[in-house]
Amino acid sequence: MRAVGVIEYGGPEALEVVELPTPEAGPGKVRIRVRATAVSPTDTVARSGLRAADQAKTGPPPYVPGMDVAGVLDQIGEGTVTDLQVGDRVMAIVLPRGSHGAYSEYVVLPTESVARMPEGSSFAEASTLPMNGLTARLSLDQLALQPGQTLAVTGAAGCYGGYMVELANADGLRVIADSSEADEELVAGFGADVIVRRGDNVADRIREHAPDGVDGLADGSVQLEPLVAAVRDGGGFASVRGWPGNGERGIQFHVTWVFDYFKEQAKLDRLRQQAEDGQVSLRVAGTVPMENAPEAHARLEAGGTRGRWVIEF
Repeated sequence: MRAVGVIEYGGPEALEVVELPTPEAGPGKVRIRVRATAVSPTDTVARSGLRAADQAKTGPPPYVPGMDVAGVLDQIGEGTVTDLQVGDRVMAIVLPRGSHGAYSEYVVLPTESVARMPEGSSFAEASTLPMNGLTARLSLDQLALQPGQTLAVTGAAGCYGGYMVELANADGLRVIADSSEADEELVAGFGADVIVRRGDNVADRIREHAPDGVDGLADGSVQLEPLVAAVRDGGGFASVRGWPGNGERGIQFHVTWVFDYFKEQAKLDRLRQQAEDGQVSLRVAGTVPMENAPEAHARLEAGGTRGRWVIEF
């Protein structure tokens, strides 16, 4: 099979089409003929070599990035119990390990990582949902806020931030979100109740609308410590970059690693239903064929992307 991988680390041009053995689905696994995979910042980090030491532990190159796929289920491992069927249009979250990443014509995954695509969505659209949608769901589950409580979201125009706003809105939370002037209409469309200007001192601007501090905060902008001031005593703070927090004022600091939801099929299927119900947006910034994968990485790293660039196979 063909895949897009890295043999020598570098910029977007380091990505190249490589040949790999076609995997077979064993017990408890299914195989997907990939039609689309979304490009995320995690992929660009892997390509650049910043995780070279970890990747070297998984074997020799090529290293294949990618955490999101959508495609057609084409093989079910012997003895596998699943309600999925060959021919189903599915989406899945992938944990890339060495040459096992989403930028491939075929991937083999545990059944618990796979769910049907939202009805009416394209492969490109469906591929944008699993990783970021599950990450946002995990942050919300960690914060465990109740309907009517207030959540602040930074980086609200991004993929994680946008899903945080939409899912929090669906959960009945009051949402204060940050935005640039250019993205205000976009963030309002996600369902934010209050929008404040993004940038330095955003914690102060959040406090103007929650004088005692918000009940929880999801740090999609990765500002970390300066945002703690926006949270009330004993509130919650969710970080997607592994920050353990500063222990201040009894605040509960949560590290959100989507790997923890790698086998949460019910939660992925709930995201499917919410997409079908219009509670969750599927945002595609653009698509490229696999041969043009470097272009998708270059566009993402140039900044200003709203939605996900998608590689089609």
